[in-house]
Parts: sequence; C-alpha cells; structure tokens
Amino acid sequence: MPETEILIVIVCYRSADLAIDCLRSLAPQISDVPRTRVEICENGTGADSLAELNAAIEANNWGDWASVVPVSPNRGFAGGNNVVLRAALESSRPPRYFLLLNADTIVRPGAIRSLYDAIECHSDIGIIGPRLEWPDGTAQGSAFLDFTPLYEFIKAAATGPVTRFFRRGHCGLPPGDQPYTAEWISFACALVRREVFQKCGLLDEGYYLYYDDADFCLHARREGWNVLYFPLARVVHLRGRSNPLKTLASERKRRPRYWYISRSRYYAKHYGRSRLWLANFLWCGGRAISLARELVGNRTKSVCDSEWRDIWTNAWTPLKHHEPADRQS
Repeated sequence: MPETEILIVIVCYRSADLAIDCLRSLAPQISDVPRTRVEICENGTGADSLAELNAAIEANNWGDWASVVPVSPNRGFAGGNNVVLRAALESSRPPRYFLLLNADTIVRPGAIRSLYDAIECHSDIGIIGPRLEWPDGTAQGSAFLDFTPLYEFIKAAATGPVTRFFRRGHCGLPPGDQPYTAEWISFACALVRREVFQKCGLLDEGYYLYYDDADFCLHARREGWNVLYFPLARVVHLRGRSNPLKTLASERKRRPRYWYISRSRYYAKHYGRSRLWLANFLWCGGRAISLARELVGNRTKSVCDSEWRDIWTNAWTPLKHHEPADRQS
C-alpha cells in the first residue's frame, strides 16, 4: 500500500448527522491531495450511530477513502483521536500528516490543499490551522496565547481597562486576514506533522474535553515546532452543535465538571500546583472587580454559575486521571 499523505481523523459522539455533512463537504476535495483518507472514530454512541455512518458511506460511494472505527465507551476527544492516531502511527507506513477535524465542521472548498501547501513550504511549522467561521462567514476565534494565571484575572474582571492594560496576558488573538504564528490553535481543525506526534506522543487522555489542544501545542512548541494560524484556508465550525459547553458558558450557566478538571490539569501540568492555586486566587481578585461593577451598575453577570467554587475542582489532585463517567458529571 502506498503511504497515506493525509489521514483525516474525525471523532463522532452523538453527532452522526454532523459527521455525514462533514464528509459531504470533504468529498469534492478529497483528491486535492493524493492519498488522503478519512477515519471516523464512532466514540461510544452505539450501534445506531455506527450503522448510520456506515450506511452513508456506502450510499454515497465514499468507501474508497472513508471508514469508521467503533470504540466503547466514550473516550473523550483526546482518547477518541488516539484510537485512530495510535494505530496509524504504529503501522509500517504511517501517514505524513494528520488532520484532526471536528464532526461539527464544514470544510470550505480548497481548504485542505491550502493547509497542505502551506505546511509543505515551512519545515518549521508542526501544526497549522485554518480560519474557523460561522456559516455566514463571520470569523470565530481560533488562535490564542497560552493560558496563564494572569489570564484568569483578566477573564474574571471582564472589564475593558483591565483587558487593555494587560493586553499581552489576554488569551484570544484577532482572526486577521494574513497568516501568523500563534501559541495554540483550536483542534476543531488542525493539520499536524507525523514527526510532531512521534516526538511529543499522542494527545493527553487526562483531558476529556477542552484544554487538550492548548496542552499539545505547548508541548510541540517546547520541542521546537511552530504553530501557524492560516486564514487563507477556511472551515465552518458549527460551534455548540455537538457539545453544549459553549452555549452554557455564553448563557452563564454552570459548566460541566470535566471542563474544570481539564483546567486544573493544564495549570498543574505546565506550571505546578502552586500556580494553579495562584490562577484561582487571581480569578477571585478579578471576580471582585466584575462583581462590584455588576452591583453598582446593574450589569449582567459575567461569570458562570458556581464558578467561584468550581475553579477549585481537583485543586489538591489536579493530575489525577479520571474515568469518562466522572467527567460527564
């Protein structure tokens, strides 16, 4: 068998309809880069979802380039990706590139080829991601600076003067129209060199959902690879369709416990437990500012329900590995 150039990995959990739409967007451009294949990890949804995916592949004659790998139980984003990544990397001819792609995406025409050409031209780039956008073309934030304790203060303060004063500490980077290096990009769509996985290992399965992309990009950069935001390639991200967390956060409702488990793990893993505690105390300081503004100015609440308490989730044992059932609560 010839070497696969790009292996597209899609993790599907309760989102077979979205994954099929994603495959439909990929079909016209799958040959833009020869020897491109797609493997879908059906991540523990069940037999009906698996049958739906396989039926769509057969009905649309996608079987030459698309297949489904079922796993059970649900292993989260990192674990689901790793099922496919591990098998591919351990094969006799591993793919040159891996495109990690959310099920809730629609790939704009030419995006795969654009990402491929860009990374081929820059040997220092280990990870590259497109401009993520809404269906109407409005840009979403998808390139970022690393999470830091100072960022927690800025986020909780939620006030313009604080954000402007600590501009370097703010996490989000503007979408922009030209490529630039970022500290991490969203893994809703990210093209990764084989050598990055070979050097850094697989995704950290201690993260059930969220913070795994920031974690992996930081690891890659420490190994000497750059991360590139490449807006000349565009991918629609139907954010919130496959997971309710973004919606909950925008409505200031309580986030799932797994989000806070991932947050604690990230800070402790990269900065130590003392810096996790510092991040939490800085969050509390920032929250004091935003709460005062809300009380005086009758403003809308700027943090999620119970967040003052939830940030301390796993504060004593932040690197403890949790089973998926624990993370769902």
